[in-house]
Amino acid sequence: QVVLVESGGGLVQPGDSLRLSCAASGRSFGSYCMGWFRQAPVKEREEREFVAAVHGSAGSTFYSDSLKGRFTISRDYAKNTVYLEMKSLKPEDTAVYYCAAVRDPYQRYSGSYHLPDLYDDWGQGTPVTVSS
Repeated sequence: QVVLVESGGGLVQPGDSLRLSCAASGRSFGSYCMGWFRQAPVKEREEREFVAAVHGSAGSTFYSDSLKGRFTISRDYAKNTVYLEMKSLKPEDTAVYYCAAVRDPYQRYSGSYHLPDLYDDWGQGTPVTVSS
């Protein structure tokens, strides 16, 4: 099991940038895919939206088509930490952002990294509110 702790959320204005962090403990995330998902205020857990994912050791990145270009995922292998850099934030980006992990050392499930049900471990989430 991987324990995930998100941080960095908060209240920002439209157009601002924000960086979220996800610290993983319990296991080295080298064998894991680490994903970011978000859940808007009116959405249910089953409707969590895929944002981005990165493979812990390979560094391969995967993005939601609608968010690619504004959001960037990265990881610090030595710190067991994954980051989500968000730029040009919009009110519709308001959501609780969750970090998730699934063990996949050979990236066999890379075609499914956008599916929340693939992931075994989840953090508690960090809220992001974009409002003027």
